[in-house]
Amino acid sequence: MHYAPRRIEDVREVAADLAIIAVKSYDTDGAIETLRRALPAGSDATLLTPQNGVGNEERLAGAFGADRIVAGALTVPLERRPDGTIVAANRGGLALAPVGGVAHNWLLAALGRTPIPLKVVSDYRALKWSKLALNVVANASCAILDILPARLVKLDGPFGLEIDAMRETRAVMAALDLRAVDLPRYPLRALQAVATLPRPLAERLLANRIAGARGHKPPSLLLDVRAGRGLTEVGVLNGAVAAAGARAGVATPVNAVFTQLTELVARDPSARERYRNDPAALLAAVAGVTLSEAR
Repeated sequence: MHYAPRRIEDVREVAADLAIIAVKSYDTDGAIETLRRALPAGSDATLLTPQNGVGNEERLAGAFGADRIVAGALTVPLERRPDGTIVAANRGGLALAPVGGVAHNWLLAALGRTPIPLKVVSDYRALKWSKLALNVVANASCAILDILPARLVKLDGPFGLEIDAMRETRAVMAALDLRAVDLPRYPLRALQAVATLPRPLAERLLANRIAGARGHKPPSLLLDVRAGRGLTEVGVLNGAVAAAGARAGVATPVNAVFTQLTELVARDPSARERYRNDPAALLAAVAGVTLSEAR
């Protein structure tokens, strides 16, 4: 197994059958440059991307050809211990889908011999949008308010926005003719159906699920904001929902505001302080966009 060095000029060619792109989406272009240096000319190595969000597969396919790309959705929770080590939970699994016309059966067979539950999906776009539909839940709002999901589910107003964001995502997927895919440990179709129930019932059922699954674990966008790099993956998550909704004529005011405010608090410390633990400010921002659209 080889790991890419920190400096691009230190990258050397390696013979490989498989390369796993596990960087944040905003580092995908850098990963492409690294792979171009690391893989010999004429290499047919398979490129597996379990990255979150949508759009990474298309960027990789543009650089290396769709037939070499395999999309992945990993649902194994990871936790960083105080000493910096990463620990994987003994639950969840991995779902894969080829991007081009090559089935990559050798990779499926190899991964099928591991303890990680494996699922194969035919439509990579449905797979990645299904993972996105999970990733957007209790994520951006936690980053904006600087709180954990366990607290979010107890806030009636902000948690109600989560229901709206889920409904918007489901509507966009329907407009794109993408059928939700159940992922290892996560019955997405049932979760999306719950979001369509009357709001009080939907909030109660989803709150229990979210609090039990990752109530005290900082979601990815909150980790991005706290890292202080000024960058987050919100653009390929909530931002992708808003952009696709705009193209398809589907209103997505909550996802649009979540995107704008997450980007704002990530790059502007004063904005982060302004929205930290202030649900009323978040609700006012969404209300302002909704009122503007209504006009």
